[in-house]
Amino acid sequence: MTLPAGPGTAQPAPAAPPPVVTRHLAVPHGRIAYDDTGGSGPLVLAIPGMGDLRSEYRALRPLLWRAGYRVVTMDIRGHGDTSVAWDDYSARAVGHDALALIEHLGAGPAVILGNSFAAGSALWAAHEEPALVRGVVLLGPVVRDGQPPWWARAAVAVGFAGPWRTAFWLAFWDRLFPLRKPVDHAQARAALAANLREPGRMAALRTMVGLSKADTEAIVAHSRVPALVVMGTRDPDFPDPVAEARWLGVQLGTAPILVDGAGHYPHLEVPQHVAPALLAFLGRTAPLP
Repeated sequence: MTLPAGPGTAQPAPAAPPPVVTRHLAVPHGRIAYDDTGGSGPLVLAIPGMGDLRSEYRALRPLLWRAGYRVVTMDIRGHGDTSVAWDDYSARAVGHDALALIEHLGAGPAVILGNSFAAGSALWAAHEEPALVRGVVLLGPVVRDGQPPWWARAAVAVGFAGPWRTAFWLAFWDRLFPLRKPVDHAQARAALAANLREPGRMAALRTMVGLSKADTEAIVAHSRVPALVVMGTRDPDFPDPVAEARWLGVQLGTAPILVDGAGHYPHLEVPQHVAPALLAFLGRTAPLP
């Protein structure tokens, strides 16, 4: 299914959930930061991609909360308010963190949302503890290794090599919104820049960028939980994002949702188009009481 993006600029999010205090969960080797809307609705755990913060779900979070869901957003290892130094930055390790958080909250099973690299984390969590995962929503999913040309690999090496590395990443990040940037993009960009300038943050990101996803690709076809795949048709992370979405849909036994003209963050560029498909999926996998 292809969703038209429609004309106009990005829409502001609806009224925000009640203010929450950022909490931390201690796990082996570090602490995971998370925000929790609370409530008694089914649990939705949202995981951002590498090089971004839990605030990337700021448009979906109020929509899901207003629909009756308990929404938890977490920062991944090395990012945001989560601790910096870890012995493992893989998608599988982040999946373990997600499972630890679900168990800590005592509100599972959960539907896990994962963007980009964290789509693999959602799949790993479901693979290892299916009883704790009702379903997975994969947004701009990066679950297997690409084959970038030599010049792209060289550009990444140079980009992370010097004091310009934060500016390099932010320039790349800006390109991930080809359709339109959210109305609060400048504020989000400033917050991301400030976080990445903290000691150790860029080193953690560089480690993640260099990790192979072969282990994640190996489990994709074995997934047995309901899945929703959402891909922008102009996602610059893929030579052919439509083909990638269709490949993943075949592996998971689901028809992907293609958002016409959107990039790596369809849930931020056009949340008003992504949210209905997401809420329909939640209605099937995590129905409200």
